[in-house]
Amino acid sequence: MNFDNNLDLMNSLANDIKTCKLCQLSNFRKNAVPGEGGFKKKLMIIGEAPGYYEDQVGRPFIGAAGKILRNILKKYCIDEDDVFITNIVKCRPPNNRQPKKEEKDLCIRYLETQIELLQPRLICILGNIASSYILGLKSLTRERGRIIEKRNKNYFITYHPAATIYNRELLSTFENDIKKLGEIINNN
Repeated sequence: MNFDNNLDLMNSLANDIKTCKLCQLSNFRKNAVPGEGGFKKKLMIIGEAPGYYEDQVGRPFIGAAGKILRNILKKYCIDEDDVFITNIVKCRPPNNRQPKKEEKDLCIRYLETQIELLQPRLICILGNIASSYILGLKSLTRERGRIIEKRNKNYFITYHPAATIYNRELLSTFENDIKKLGEIINNN
C-alpha cells in the first residue's frame, strides 16, 4: 500500500479520532491528537499519549519531550517527511497521568488502523508504557536499541524522550538509539 493512495482514508480516520467519544478522555481534551508526518521512509514512531502542549494544538510531540525527539531525529537525518508520529492514546489523560488499560484498549483500534493503512517498514516504540502494551515487554532496558519482530512487523524499542528530561543520563543512550534508527531507516 502507498501512503499517498491512503491519504483520504488517513484523513477520514483523523476526523474520526478528533470526534471520538469512546472513553472518558474525550471529556477532558481540548484536541485529540491523531498523529502527523510524512512517510517517505515508512517509519512510524509511537508514544503513549499526548501531553499538555499536544492537547492545546492537536499535534504529537511538540512539548519538551517532543523537542528532544524532533531535534535528535533531525540531527540523524530523519526528516519529518520521513516519519509518521503518533501515540497509542489519542487524547491527553488528565494531569498527564498514565493512560488506563481500558483507555488504551478502546483507542488501540485507531493505532491498528493507522498501522494497517501505512504499512510501516519499521515501528519505533518510545518508552515502557507503549512497549509493554504493544509488545508485552517486561523490560525496556533489556530490549532497547534493537529490532524485535512480532506479528510480521519490525519494532525498534527505545526510551521515551520524556525519560531523558527526568534522568539526564539516559539522553546519550536515547540519542545513540535514534542514531542507530537513522542508520537503519536511511540504509534500507
